Amino acid sequence: MATSTAVPRVAAVTGAARGLGRAIALRLATDGFDVAVNDIESAKPELESLQQEIMSHGRRSVTHVGDVSVEENVKMLVDDAAQALGKLDVMVANAGICITKPLLETSVEEWDRIHAINSRGTFLCYKYGAQQMIKQGSGGRLIGASSVAGKQAWSSIPAYSSTKFTVRGLTQAAAGEFGKHHINVNAYAPGPIDTNMLSDIGNGLGGKDGFYKQLDKAAALGFYDGKPEDIAALVSYLASPDSKFVTGQTIICDGGSVFD
Repeated sequence: MATSTAVPRVAAVTGAARGLGRAIALRLATDGFDVAVNDIESAKPELESLQQEIMSHGRRSVTHVGDVSVEENVKMLVDDAAQALGKLDVMVANAGICITKPLLETSVEEWDRIHAINSRGTFLCYKYGAQQMIKQGSGGRLIGASSVAGKQAWSSIPAYSSTKFTVRGLTQAAAGEFGKHHINVNAYAPGPIDTNMLSDIGNGLGGKDGFYKQLDKAAALGFYDGKPEDIAALVSYLASPDSKFVTGQTIICDGGSVFD
């Protein structure tokens, strides 16, 4: 029997310790990727647990602890992935936070912090991920985290919404710039997904039970109950050869709450 000599593909996922990031990292591992996973210091135990789970699928994994709003951290993540795992084929800029406050109650410090993580963090992942892929000369995938709130802003989360519009614009611009290097750049736009962030938004709006009922009514499929694995499946497609003719797009996955 012939032995496969195929070189494993390598992905890096930020904000990977829980929620969407964890589901994405595990899905890519089952797809055959070796995976570098990143999150902040407080999530280190969960990140190490994720690494072990990825390795249980027969894949290699490295962890990187650091805030993606800090340029040196993102550079180190890319370098660590390339050095420890051999290269970088897919960069998933998933890390993000949300602030549930109307515009008049949002402080400059809160505004700057959410933009530092959600907007600057994505910019840094795209920049340094692309630099590594260009150096390798074999193309790649840059994948960002937008939101339905980046298609149709929510007045209850204006700062968050603005960051997700930023990700959309950055994704389009990067797709135009990096296409000549055979790098596809796309973003996923989740609707309400069953994560801690969604629960926090609901609580911030006066009670998650009532909030969830409103979401049910808004969804064409009649339920809001998206799971992290639903988003991971979309990212799996964007990371795969099947998406070779797709770039510059921000794709909604929300049960039919927002039609684009």
